[in-house]
Amino acid sequence: MVKHPLKKGSLLIAEPSILGDHSFARSVILLSEHNQDGSVGFIINKPSAYTLNELIHTVEASFTVFNGGPVAQENLYFIHNIPEIIPNSVEISKNIFWGGDFETTLNAINEKKISKENIRFFLGYSGWDIGQLQREIDQKSWIIAPNPYNIFKTIVSELWKKELSKMGGDYAVWSNAPENPNLN
Repeated sequence: MVKHPLKKGSLLIAEPSILGDHSFARSVILLSEHNQDGSVGFIINKPSAYTLNELIHTVEASFTVFNGGPVAQENLYFIHNIPEIIPNSVEISKNIFWGGDFETTLNAINEKKISKENIRFFLGYSGWDIGQLQREIDQKSWIIAPNPYNIFKTIVSELWKKELSKMGGDYAVWSNAPENPNLN
């Protein structure tokens, strides 16, 4: 398997051995920050039971809200591909930006200037202290992969399975295993 550098914009693919962790089992995380202070990312393949207009009643769009991770789940975060519409956003990687002016974002959604192909919302985030993520990678909890996807248009429900299948070997076998092997 090819080793990829740990950097913001990369994907973290949960190893099949992460079975009992509700947040991270079969997760694919977009790493939005990685520096000397730690790492932050958002789980991009686990939709929540909520839509944006259920959480913010003044919004007229029913965009799916995703479970971003176990940290600060009472807060809403977002990534997008339209920094020209959303000021003060931070570039994660090519054509992917994090955050920005929230009120401007909500107004642009209501004005139909932003569609679900431009933005993704998350409840909570995934975070790691200094060195913690590297220790988890060394313990074989995560696989680092480049992000070849337009994550705003990709069908994310099969993303974990798709990434494991591409790795071949035992990973391809695990990609077809049931979510709970005890039920097999």
